[in-house]
Amino acid sequence: MTGFVRWMERRQVVLYLAAIALGALVGWLAVPVAPALAGAITPVLGLLLFATFLGVPLVDVGRSFRDLRFLGAVLAVNFLVAPVVAFGLSRFVAGDRALLLGVLLVLLTPCVDYVIVFTGLAGGARDKLLAATPLLMLLQIVLLPLYLLLFAGSDTTGLIEVTPFLEAFLLLIVLPLAAAGLVQGLARRASGGRNTRGPRSGRVAVAITAAMQALMVPLMMVTLAVVVGSQIAAVGARAAALLAVLPIYVVFPVVMVGLGVLAARLTRQEAPAGRALVFSGATRNSLVVLPLALALPPALALAPLAVVTQTLVELIGMVILVRLVPRLVPHAAPAAHVALCDGDP
Repeated sequence: MTGFVRWMERRQVVLYLAAIALGALVGWLAVPVAPALAGAITPVLGLLLFATFLGVPLVDVGRSFRDLRFLGAVLAVNFLVAPVVAFGLSRFVAGDRALLLGVLLVLLTPCVDYVIVFTGLAGGARDKLLAATPLLMLLQIVLLPLYLLLFAGSDTTGLIEVTPFLEAFLLLIVLPLAAAGLVQGLARRASGGRNTRGPRSGRVAVAITAAMQALMVPLMMVTLAVVVGSQIAAVGARAAALLAVLPIYVVFPVVMVGLGVLAARLTRQEAPAGRALVFSGATRNSLVVLPLALALPPALALAPLAVVTQTLVELIGMVILVRLVPRLVPHAAPAAHVALCDGDP
């Protein structure tokens, strides 16, 4: 089993592209399965995030939260820089209210879920990004209405319900994070010989941890296939109307990656933190914000499809960035050897 897991990890990028292709094929050829796949998005993504959180030592999150330099940089990139970029790009669809709302909903909300997975795959600091997740989620809830008011007008803000957003936060962040914390706590007690709830619970926790880590690549593949398969037919049916947002969704991560690399250098982030910063700025909260778009009136039915289109573009982009970002934010080269005396070779 260990050999197979290592084989998947070495070929994960190819496997993710294959999962995207398979999801698109199934969703396109078997349209009736789309509702079932859509219903599976939340549990599958929740399980993926549980495995992700389980792989991050949560006892280290508190220390990461004290890294004010990283927190300041990630908040500035997501809530000062990204809104400016989103506003500029959204002007190209400002004449279509539904497309404008869909673009703004997704580009103004930084990702708090699978960005942690992709950050880890690129050698980024998952623990630092995890520590920033509560602030990222809270600030986007507070600031999203303000940005929409500024960028789309007061008549738009009244159409959005916050309840689906909070439900997604509880199901996709709070619940998986609490479950991961419980399992990690039981596993630590078992390994330290201090398991007060009996040896069996500790052994189960250790086994769950090992299984989830082995399933990381398959879980990501299933998530990608389910998301793409559930929405590809609906997106294809309105492809002509959605063509206007494609350039926006391609340009946004390109611009944000460049600005993220610049921010990492200006704030002197170490390579793992710099990579996490780049991914956080380039990745958007499409899966969590989708329930918000789906709750909009029928007259704005194109808005959720605009959100899903961003998901499809972003998933392909993230697979590329897993290989690209480590090159853009490399580890510092070792310092040159300095002779301490004339005879030092």
